[in-house]
Amino acid sequence: MKVLITGGAGFIGSNLVETLISRDPSTEIVVLDDLTTGRKDNLQGLDVTFLEGSILSMDQLAEAVDGVDAVVHLAAIGSVALSVEHPRRAHDANATGTLNVLEAARLANVNQVIVASSSSVYGSNEAMPKSEFDWTRPMSPYAASKLATESYAIAYGHSYGIKTLALRFFNVYGPRQQPDHDYAAVIPRFLDAALHGERLTIHGDGLQSRDFTYVASVCDAIALSLEKSLHFDQPINLAFGTNTTLLELVSEIESILGRQLTVEHTPLRPGDVRASQSDGKRIRELFPELQPVPLPEGLKATAAWLASNQPLD
Repeated sequence: MKVLITGGAGFIGSNLVETLISRDPSTEIVVLDDLTTGRKDNLQGLDVTFLEGSILSMDQLAEAVDGVDAVVHLAAIGSVALSVEHPRRAHDANATGTLNVLEAARLANVNQVIVASSSSVYGSNEAMPKSEFDWTRPMSPYAASKLATESYAIAYGHSYGIKTLALRFFNVYGPRQQPDHDYAAVIPRFLDAALHGERLTIHGDGLQSRDFTYVASVCDAIALSLEKSLHFDQPINLAFGTNTTLLELVSEIESILGRQLTVEHTPLRPGDVRASQSDGKRIRELFPELQPVPLPEGLKATAAWLASNQPLD
């Protein structure tokens, strides 16, 4: 099988490359990444064809999809806060970029396209836990662009017969997730601050909760989807029904590091969702063999990677 991974030099993408090769060394992998947030050294030692380019270029996409059997589309601007500051930039990358990927795949007769959506599409829907049948109401440009991402994928499946699958990611974390930028996700931010002896910043009261999902579980689900040539006319929550508040997350990190941490509370940020949790039913039905990584185990692995890959004082 030959697979194109857009955003394949990024956090999830590079982990997916490693997963696919470990499961089947004969898999041919093409990575298309503009290196805005991805890093070539994430792919060091991995047998891939790397193309530096953008999903906003149809010419570069045409080169990337040539001869591939499947596309895993991960390239995106993945930050709520950044999308609030730069809504058109988020739309162009996430909505228009997805349309470009699907159109390139259609023109090249690619068999399967898997796209990454987000739990943020549920937005102001307060139902807990969340089912794929619950209504969506985005609260940020990022969430709106991810709703467009999954909608375009499903529409292309109906209209052109491409085997499409839209996976809603829920707060993915793990090794290679960078903490050193203004829009970093909460787990690498907290771990990096803790390892450096700095205070942890919580936006709000810390009782907001998330269904944190370890990156290896996400990559295994995508790999199984490729192996089964899975397609579905509805989005799938890629999470397993955990519910952890930020204050509980801090306690877990304190337990791992064996010391108390200092926490600073600041005002809530626009667009942030109060609570997020999948019911986990459909993903378990589709992949009964998939065992999620417990949060303490995933945090230990992530902390170990950060400690060995980030300079400490």
